[in-house]
Amino acid sequence: MNNCMICERIDWIKAGKNPYFVRELNTGYVVIGDHQRIKGYTLFLCKEHATELHFLEPGFRMEFLREMSLVAEAVYNAFLPDKLNYELLGAGTGRHMHWHIFPRRTGDTPAGGPVWSLGAELFEEKYLPGKEELEDLKTQLNRELDKLLMQ
Repeated sequence: MNNCMICERIDWIKAGKNPYFVRELNTGYVVIGDHQRIKGYTLFLCKEHATELHFLEPGFRMEFLREMSLVAEAVYNAFLPDKLNYELLGAGTGRHMHWHIFPRRTGDTPAGGPVWSLGAELFEEKYLPGKEELEDLKTQLNRELDKLLMQ
């Protein structure tokens, strides 16, 4: 799709040019969030360009939800948060569904509530992980995905 940031990110994965890519699953791609203000922030990008869950073929939809749950469990096990926040978005450029999975910890935002209350702070350059930190995050998440996928 033209002007779709998620489709563009998926194209980078397919070309081997997305350093945040963790793993391909049947219905989507697991990636570490570009900015790590919330450590372990992960996304699950739907392979289908769709705006709503109910637009997906029923079998694909159920697998997409199952895999999202599996990714969330891996995020939980890898990064040991107090709570996970899940959000299915896709209203921005391109309108392509993708899950945001935030491993939340007590005190990770000044005044509780959704991470989006941090505004531009979420995307400050200082929260871009360095190469070593990024590889460590990906390794931790892949390790937990391996465990869950082998069950």
